[in-house]
Amino acid sequence: MHHYGHKISQTARVFSKTLNGIMSPMGLYSSQWGIILCLHYRSALTQVQLSNYLNVEAPTITRTLTRLEEMGWIIRSEGDDKRERYVSLSPQAIERFPEWLQAASELEAVALRDLDEEELATFNRVLKKMNDNLSSV
Repeated sequence: MHHYGHKISQTARVFSKTLNGIMSPMGLYSSQWGIILCLHYRSALTQVQLSNYLNVEAPTITRTLTRLEEMGWIIRSEGDDKRERYVSLSPQAIERFPEWLQAASELEAVALRDLDEEELATFNRVLKKMNDNLSSV
């Protein structure tokens, strides 16, 4: 047996741990970076949308958003429904985003070193199929 799920999990842990080492001096951790990255490309989202997109439980997202808000990286605002809260990047986070993105991109380049375009295309197809398979469970 190959234990593919375990291998994926271990690789993600190594990547996250290394990213934390790079990002923490910049005031950010990998779990927070996922939220920042998502908000950068998708603009304002509700907490529920963020939770669903990142596959993170609501209480965990709430704690992480509270910390990001305290740090000044996000802004939360009420939606049409008072129970609905929208989250967006603060001007300070927008200003710092290029620095964070460069650090994450440099680590990704190290992780992908010596992989050609064909291998990366196969990798992306396999990950998509696995995610699709798991979303039907």
